[in-house]
Amino acid sequence: MKNYYRIMLGQQSKYAEECFKGNFIGADFGMDIDFTGKLPDNWRTFNQQFIPVYLAKRPDKSKVTAGLACGALYTISRGILKGDIVLCPNGLGSYMVGEILDNYSYHPGGILPHRRTVCWYPEG
Repeated sequence: MKNYYRIMLGQQSKYAEECFKGNFIGADFGMDIDFTGKLPDNWRTFNQQFIPVYLAKRPDKSKVTAGLACGALYTISRGILKGDIVLCPNGLGSYMVGEILDNYSYHPGGILPHRRTVCWYPEG
């Protein structure tokens, strides 16, 4: 059974065009860490490990904000499965719909470096 997720492509969908052209979704949250091999089965374990890292990088943020950011990172990196469907606002009032094709990959230095490859469905 496929699951459906609504994913923002940057704040106010500012990276939507690049993601649609590059066939990916992703997240950043200032976490310049490759999560390959660091994605446990349970999101709580991930949050337990990475909330302190997030707060060390952003001491001005609250623990709640850190939990939400880490939860979003986990969802994109591990929670969404191959074959799941994503609905992404294009920033112009409509959505693109796509299917997740692969597992997590890290793209340091790129926009939204915590990525998943997507096959975008044609607009109709």
